[in-house]
Amino acid sequence: MRCTLALMSALLFLASPLRAEEVVAALSQTRVSINANFDGSEILIFGAVKRSDPPPEDSPLDVIVSVAGPAQVETVRRKARRFGIWINVENEIVGHAPTFYEVATTRPLGTIISDLTDSLWRITADKQILPGMEGNPSREALIRLRQKEDLYHVREGGVSLSQDTLFSTSVKLPANLTEGSYSTRIFLVREGDVIDSYATTIDVQKVGIERWLYRLSRENAAIYGVLALLIAGLSGWAASEGFRLLRR
Repeated sequence: MRCTLALMSALLFLASPLRAEEVVAALSQTRVSINANFDGSEILIFGAVKRSDPPPEDSPLDVIVSVAGPAQVETVRRKARRFGIWINVENEIVGHAPTFYEVATTRPLGTIISDLTDSLWRITADKQILPGMEGNPSREALIRLRQKEDLYHVREGGVSLSQDTLFSTSVKLPANLTEGSYSTRIFLVREGDVIDSYATTIDVQKVGIERWLYRLSRENAAIYGVLALLIAGLSGWAASEGFRLLRR
């Protein structure tokens, strides 16, 4: 049995095509802890291109780096003026939308990849969020909202590439991060085609009292609600007493 498995593995290895260029990459940190003083984090992504032969001289090499936060189901609400006031008149669910998405490139994205390549590899945020709903007002509104909140952005020229071999970029994670795994992908591109890719994750977790409150809100919503009311009531009472003492 072991001989058979070894033979099959050898045949698969021989049958698989050898890649002329491969990504070798690393991150300055793969774990981010969110506490009371957390105001964002900057992660350095760097690496090199491993190759056995000299690079082609007639086609430039490009590098694309994407970082995607955990996907969530979002509800988009449309407001309209009714009887002189603005109210929600329509709700629509947009599924599996990343809470954070950044793309960094060596050159303008439109000159690096085609729309077909983007669709196949789902590189940009536009291809991540239900591409079949493209043109849907709710989907487009969600993308615009995330861009306005600085959660979705493209940094063209944000990746530094030296001698077609060494590359680096940095990703700034905002303070309002969602807990979860942040998928990080690196693409090598030549003549509009992805020739190799590399994937890893950044683990973002709350720690200390923030994590305890987060788990309490998810696992015991009733207790969390009562606790929130008690804290609000005590804060109001303390503020009232403080003003009363100051007026004396």
